[in-house]
Amino acid sequence: MTKTATSPYDVAEHLRTPADMAAYLDASIEEADGDAAFIAKALGDIARAKGMSQIACDAGLSRESLYKALSGDRNPGLDTVLKVVGALGLKLRAEAAPDTDAAGRGASERR
Repeated sequence: MTKTATSPYDVAEHLRTPADMAAYLDASIEEADGDAAFIAKALGDIARAKGMSQIACDAGLSRESLYKALSGDRNPGLDTVLKVVGALGLKLRAEAAPDTDAAGRGASERR
């Protein structure tokens, strides 16, 4: 029987277009369930796909600090996240949750 060779999967190799990157970040935010480090890791994947050195330069951060902030081992500050998102050419936006009324209250808050 022949053995199948495998290699580690790296999502950064598949993030080729801005639309791919935006869709990946959007899906990561949906799946994160409030885990900021998970979202930071997704931003790190996208930054690696675009070139970490260039993103660090565009964001005004050192390459080393960018790697640390986006490693998934820590929760970067909002200022860092916003700088990186801008350097990636992406936008963060908010939308109302599906079960939210005009006052912004969820179902559990309405009584």
